Amino acid sequence: RALRLVGGRSRCEGRVELEQQGTWGTVCDDGWDISDADIVCRQLRCGRAVRAPGNATFGRGHGPILRDEVGCQGHERHLWECLAAPEHDCSHKEDAGVVCSEHQEWRLSGGRDACAGRVEVFFRGTWSTVCNSTWYDTEATVLCRTLGCGDALQRPAFTHTLPGKMTYMCGILQPSLAQCDWTFNKSAPCYQSGAAGVICNGTAS
Repeated sequence: RALRLVGGRSRCEGRVELEQQGTWGTVCDDGWDISDADIVCRQLRCGRAVRAPGNATFGRGHGPILRDEVGCQGHERHLWECLAAPEHDCSHKEDAGVVCSEHQEWRLSGGRDACAGRVEVFFRGTWSTVCNSTWYDTEATVLCRTLGCGDALQRPAFTHTLPGKMTYMCGILQPSLAQCDWTFNKSAPCYQSGAAGVICNGTAS
């Protein structure tokens, strides 16, 4: 009885899909709320739920709709343990989704286009800046590739403008910054550092 999130930008965001007897299906958004999403995030070790979007926000799924009118109490270890209606009157345009606190996504702001600027990360429900104390070519290139912007050309420094601070240390080229070593809001690695920036050699399509 596996569970996964599909169509998001990390394994901690997406359309909720459950497996039943070898077939993957979706959950209807009738009655879907943050307490239901919380169980999904906990089960996937993705922290807490920060949003519980419906209306097929992450695309329409396929296969059976396996749960409707889900009503989790908060103590359940698995989504299957939550109360739900035995029958459903839904279509896939009502597929339920989740955004968990451990989901990370990135953007570049203040540059000439979406492939240049100050590095900002969405994490635990808020946008933060990244410290440049450990921001080298490897980290910058990982981000440029993740954003579909090619490789890193330059790493200009910016000032921190957002409350949170993240550091990344990749060592090698990972598929995503989330797979590098990261720390959030620890003062030591960020002490007196600027905010990381990058100019990628591609342009946002």
